[in-house]
Amino acid sequence: MEKHNYSGKTKEEAIQNAKEDLQEVEENLFIKELGESKGGLFKSKKVEIEVVEKREVVKHIKDYLMQILKDMGFNVNIEVKNKEEVPKYVIFSDNDALLIGKNGKNLKALSMIVSQHLNTELGRTYKFTLDVNEYKEKREKSLERLAKRIAREVKTSKVEAKLDSMNSYERRIIHNALTNYKGVYTESEGEEPNRYVVVKPKEEE
Repeated sequence: MEKHNYSGKTKEEAIQNAKEDLQEVEENLFIKELGESKGGLFKSKKVEIEVVEKREVVKHIKDYLMQILKDMGFNVNIEVKNKEEVPKYVIFSDNDALLIGKNGKNLKALSMIVSQHLNTELGRTYKFTLDVNEYKEKREKSLERLAKRIAREVKTSKVEAKLDSMNSYERRIIHNALTNYKGVYTESEGEEPNRYVVVKPKEEE
């Protein structure tokens, strides 16, 4: 990931120098202030900044993922989607099940490794998503179907239903799927890592 250093009498001037040199608008740049350089006898102080282009970050994540997974023995291909907003990296491998792990545990760990690396490199958080062969998308649709099936049963029987334990991401999918579902409401109960969603009957207004 290429980093560029610029300076100016003020931070604004340093940023302007970066924009002119890189021919980019500020929204497409990550800017980290490095501090001020002390002026000499006849020199004024200067503000130093480090600049990384966002498109460089998008490419760097893909390269970093490829290297990590290659070192782990996976043969992968990575497709990048939605580059302009929150980039999504879809990984296609020779062992999707192992890469995903039970309930997505390995995929989540991989995402955390990349996040920590970017935090170190950029000095800030950066939003992106990882998926393996559209696992998350398929899982999300599966959970939404499950939520609505359980909701129908609870609405009819008036008996609450406790779902299996899920991580926060999966619980949020259940809650969101039933937010506007008449006749039921949802609550998370239990302690991590065994928290679960309970679908409860509600008197319709």
